[in-house]
Amino acid sequence: MVAVGTMVWLSSELMFFAALFAFYFTLRGNLPELWGQRTEMLNVPFAAANTLILVISSVWCQLGVWQAERGVPARPAGSPLHRIREWGMREWYVLTYIFGSIFVAGQVLEYAELVAEGVTLASDSYGSIFYLATGFHGMHVTGGLFAFLLIIGRTFTTRRYTHAQATGAVVTSYYWHFVDVVWIALFAMIYLLQ
Repeated sequence: MVAVGTMVWLSSELMFFAALFAFYFTLRGNLPELWGQRTEMLNVPFAAANTLILVISSVWCQLGVWQAERGVPARPAGSPLHRIREWGMREWYVLTYIFGSIFVAGQVLEYAELVAEGVTLASDSYGSIFYLATGFHGMHVTGGLFAFLLIIGRTFTTRRYTHAQATGAVVTSYYWHFVDVVWIALFAMIYLLQ
């Protein structure tokens, strides 16, 4: 039931982001000159590298899910950290969390650079939709990071790793993969379709 509920909820989130895409393309179609000026300010290579970080985080997340489904919450006690083959869900989710945090930090850095160039939420239509779309996505990523902390924390507080804990890890991965796919679409819309 938790997995089905999560998928239904993610469907509603998909509709929310679809509305942001519609706003973006409507504004872009009506203000092509503004889009031409503003998109020149975007640091596409930086955004591509940041996108790659988020995509790789999804790979780490999936490796963690597979360990959760096998009932392996963490590497064996005393096992050195460099033995990656012995990692459990916890280690992969910590790595996912780190990469997700780097992605958010990259977004903040990009915002700082754009604000310094005069592109703000209130500057014009481009700034408004850029910050709304990427900002809401950033909030979703941050929510996913909190979920990872919860799932990681549960591995420390339970004596026996059960199906319920594994389900929590799997559902969190659904959300993370969703956030990843949405970002790929946002990246293509904002940075590649100039």
